[in-house]
Formats: sequence, C-alpha cells, structure tokens
Amino acid sequence: MENDLSTEKFQMKSPAWVPSQDFIKTTNMAWLASQTGVNSYDELHQWSVKNRETFWQRVIERLGIRFQKTFSRILDLSKGAETPNWLVDAQLNIVESCFTAPPDSTAIIHQSEMGELEKTTVSELAALTNQVAINIKRLGFNPGDSLAIIMPMTAEAIAIYLGIIKAGCVAIGIADSFRPREIASRLRLSNAKLVFTQDVIVRGQKTLPLYAKLIDAAAPPTIILSAQSKHSMALRSMDTTWEDFLCSYDSVTAERCRPNDPINILFSSGTTSEAKAIPWTQITPIKCAMDAHFHLNVKPGDVLVWPTNLGWMMGPWLIFASLLNRATIGVFDGAPTGREFGVFVERAGTTMLGVVPAMVKAWRNSNCMEAVDWSKINVLSSTGECSNAADMRWLMELAGGKPVIEYCGGTEIGGGYITGTLTKPCLPGAFNAPVLGLDFVILDVQGNPAPVGEAFIVPPSIGLSATLLNQDHHQVYFAGTPRDLNDYPLRRHGDQIQDLGNGYWCALGRADDTMNLAGIKTSSAEIEEVLKFVPGVREAAAIAVSPGHGPSSLVIYAACSDGQHLTKIDLLRSMQQAIKRELNPLFKIHDLVLVEALPRTSSNKIIRRALREQWNSSAIIGQLNGNHSAPSLNQQL
Repeated sequence: MENDLSTEKFQMKSPAWVPSQDFIKTTNMAWLASQTGVNSYDELHQWSVKNRETFWQRVIERLGIRFQKTFSRILDLSKGAETPNWLVDAQLNIVESCFTAPPDSTAIIHQSEMGELEKTTVSELAALTNQVAINIKRLGFNPGDSLAIIMPMTAEAIAIYLGIIKAGCVAIGIADSFRPREIASRLRLSNAKLVFTQDVIVRGQKTLPLYAKLIDAAAPPTIILSAQSKHSMALRSMDTTWEDFLCSYDSVTAERCRPNDPINILFSSGTTSEAKAIPWTQITPIKCAMDAHFHLNVKPGDVLVWPTNLGWMMGPWLIFASLLNRATIGVFDGAPTGREFGVFVERAGTTMLGVVPAMVKAWRNSNCMEAVDWSKINVLSSTGECSNAADMRWLMELAGGKPVIEYCGGTEIGGGYITGTLTKPCLPGAFNAPVLGLDFVILDVQGNPAPVGEAFIVPPSIGLSATLLNQDHHQVYFAGTPRDLNDYPLRRHGDQIQDLGNGYWCALGRADDTMNLAGIKTSSAEIEEVLKFVPGVREAAAIAVSPGHGPSSLVIYAACSDGQHLTKIDLLRSMQQAIKRELNPLFKIHDLVLVEALPRTSSNKIIRRALREQWNSSAIIGQLNGNHSAPSLNQQL
C-alpha cells in the first residue's frame, strides 16, 4: 500500500508526518488492503462503501465478535438506506465480545489524582461486570429497563456500564458536570428507573457534591459509591450503598439480544431546547472498534487514554474501542489539564492518546507538560471541536513527532465519518481520509457540490442511528435532504467542512445552531432558554465562533430590557452565573455583544448565521488593527 504522496501534487504546507513504506506494511489498514487487492487508501475506501456487506463481514471476523445466534446475512436494504436491517436474524450480547483477551491481561489501568496507579485484569473486570448484572436482576429490573450512570469515568463505572448491558438493560449516560435541572430532564427523557453515582467528586483540594445534585434532581432510587473512605452522608430511604448493592455473587448468563436492541442512551443537543436522546444498539460498538482498529491502528496490548466520561459518546467509545480490540483502557480520575495527567499518561505506558483541542491549548499555554516522557505513544487523536494547527503541531512535538489523527463524527454515528489514516501523510489540524464504510458529500446552501459547505453522510453504515427516543428521526436527519446517485436520501449531519484539495479537509464548526463547548455538545436554544430569565435581558442569542480556527467559543448577543442600565460586565457576570447554575460550569462566555435588537426572519426566527458572520468580521478587523490576542471577557473578569 503506497503512502499516497507525490511531490508534484502536494502543493500546500509540508506534512508534519510522513509514513515510511516499512511502517505502512505493519498497519491494520495494510492488512485490509492486502485482503482486497487495492494499492491506495482512496481505492480501499471506495471498495468499503461499494461492498458494504463484504467490508463489515471482514470487520466482524477480524474483531472476533461473538454471536449467540449467527446472522443469515449482513445487510437487508428492502426498506431503504434510511432504515437498514443489519446482521439479519442474529442474536448477541456485545459484552461477551469484550472479554476475549487473555484473562490475566490488563483491562483497565486507572488512577485518581491523589492515588496510586492500579490495574484491573480482564478476569477481574468480567467478574465485577457479572456481579453488577446479577444484582440488577436481583432487584427486579428487566431487559429494556433504563438505568443511569452519573459519575466520573472510573474502573467501577466501566463495570457498571458493562453490567447493565449484560443484563439486557439500557445504560443512560449523563455527564456529572450537569446541573440538577439538566440531570432531571435527561432522567425524565430516558425514563430511568435506577441511578449509579458517587457521593462526591474530588478534584485536588476541592470536594464537589454529586449525590446532593441527584437529590435536587429528584432522581429515582440510587446506588452510591464512596469517593472518600472517610466521607459519610445520610441517604434517602430508597437509596443504598455500592457495598450493599453487591450482595449476590452468583453467575449470570448474558441476555440474548437482537442487533437493533438498545444498550445505551446518550444525549446530544439539537436545535431545540430539549436534548436529543440517541440510542446506541448492540452493534454500535462494532463501529467504535472498527474506527480504532483501522484508523488509529489499535492492536492487542495497546493502552488507550482519552479523558472523557460516560455522558459523552467518547466514554462508551473508549470502552469498546479498547476491549473489542483486546487493548487496555487508561482512566485518570482527575482534571486532565494539569501535569498529574501527563505523568499518568507516561506511567500507564499509553500508546494512543486522545485529546480535545481546548485541552491541548491549556497544556501549551501553561507549559505543564514540560519534560514528560510520552515516547511510548504511537498515535494521537483529536475530537470534540475544531483543532488549531499550531497547537496540534506542538502536541506532535511533545510526543516525539507522532501523528495526530483528527476524528470527526457524532453520537448518532457511533464514531467518525471523516478522520485520518496512518497510510497517508498527516497535516496538523486537517483530515486526510473519509472513514471506511462511510462516505460524505459537501453541499452549498443551494444543495450543489462545493469545496466549502455542509457535510451530508451517504448511508447506510453500522453505527448510524435509526431512531430517536424523543424526536422524529426522519425529520431530524432526512427530511428535505438531496438524494445520492442511487436515489437514496443523504443524511443531514450539520458540520461545516472545507475541502483543501489533494485529499485533505478541515472542519469549520457547525452549520446549524448546535455547538461544542469544552468538548460537550449543546445548542443555542438550551443556552438561550436559561438567559431569558436573567434580569435586564429582553432577548438573547447564543452562537459559537472559532477564533484562530481553533476550539469553539461561546458568544452572546443580547438586547436589554427598556429602562435597564446594566453595565456589560455586570450583565456578563449574571449570564455566566445563570449558565453555571442551570446548565454546566464548563460553558464559559467568550464575548458579550449588546445590540438594540436581534436580526430575525419574516417568521420571527433569529438569524444566528448573520450574527456569526458579524462577529467574525469584527474579529478580522480587530486583527488588522493589531489586536491579535485580546482576552475574553471572562479572562478580564
């Protein structure tokens, strides 16, 4: 398989990393190419989308997915590409495929901020997973019941997640950083019947309440793990401790499930104030593992670290990308922005490190990772928001010149649709490959192919959602979209993508009114719903911008009520407190712009696109006047 680089056609910036032919031969991607007889990634990708059934058959065999009843065929499109039937007639429980590595090999390497490095073997994780599953059944829960997890990513959280799925129930992932109102909304949407949580979250010298937030959210019966051995608190009469919950040690057989049975509900904000509830099914994990296997070259014995939690898709993704590839999950229970995390990455022997761009910028600005030894890292990956090329080049240097694979997709995809491959040269901050098994097109506002525009996915693929818990799936993703050459409807996704030429692309943010803040997806509507109750605000609009083509930043346009004489700084403080109290303390306002009125359509809808264009134009003028690095209003505060 060639490295797809010729001096004549490569006329942009020189790549920061170029694979050697000897390296390419060792990759999982080269193995797949050898099975198909192609000589380049472009040919391999085209083969994977033209021969979907053969491609996914190879993936399933390569990963060693276990079935309780094998499938009669890979794919049935009799009802169209919008509602495909994958792995027809099969029965499986994906948890059974998570423990195929040697029993004494390491499943999880984990450490808290103030603790020591610990290891959990495959057999130990399987035993705890079984114990969770049998006690879920002991309490009377049935297959299909929704059980929530609201706690940091720990070894116990991973066992709880897998135990819920083994019992045939549905894991509801909710980020522990959300406020009670948002927690209550997600518990209601998912009809959660039980919650697993911690008493508190310990971050350095701070002890942050967690169980107390669930009480404020009127959570259903709750199982509480203790993050502090000396910490005790009064429990509600319906609640119990983790130790009391784990009272049965009997073994239990994994529940027999169909491929489209849900295993997980994740929340991803759309253009309304209510989050979309997106089910992952028994086969979504195959998509996670495939992406990691071929695009990140994950192999048995690798150690994967990606700061995340089970309320973000990268939490479940990390579990399946690791365990289905017989690799190790690396989990640091603490803030990933400090040196302690960097030392954990070193001591864990991390071979694949995943990041969020804002995290890299924080490391670079603080210089906290100076002199860490990340020599065991083979590949880096970045997701969650747009990357800054200079930050990614710095990260590559920190890891000894290793490549960064950009990874862009979504909860409703189960992974990525555009990313990178280690068989091609890598440019910092740019994608160099569409993901295997999927294709996409870039269309302008008129629906015509264009070098810059909105990305539309060409279905079908394992991993793509087929239902939503609380919205009309067709209306959200397919209504009014153009059709492809096979007369199948294209699938709306919402990312703005630019084709750089020569097989490279970059992300420009969102085309709709959703946004990624601190790696968490939210929407303009969710933020505006909170801001409308701030005293002195008549109307407000929330938009996301990407200063310097980096991570998204939150900008608020607001019109004040008549007779109000609030200063800009006072109003910003009130807005930031409201967002912190009602939504998430990680959502920081970058700028506040006061206006007489917001631009609206004839049907009274806010034209947020015009506000983004206005703010970006103002930022460019500021740069031309020499204001290259003005601090955000929050920094000024």
